Amino acid sequence: MAVGYVLVNVAPGMEIAAYNSIKNMENVDDITVLFGDYDLIVKLVADDLASIARTVVETIRPVQGVLNTKTLAGADVV
Repeated sequence: MAVGYVLVNVAPGMEIAAYNSIKNMENVDDITVLFGDYDLIVKLVADDLASIARTVVETIRPVQGVLNTKTLAGADVV
């Protein structure tokens, strides 16, 4: 299992619409609205990192209002 966190910048005023579009997507485990440098953080859980990358590129980035994303890959350290 792979875990990734996606930091998302959204056009002003589009935060809630983007949140609602992303929250029920495949592989989305959690989503939170942020205040600061990023507008949303999305936790993705999938079988592998390739699936996480595909989710970001094919489903999150095309959402209306999304300006850019930054993906952080989780690692097992045990």
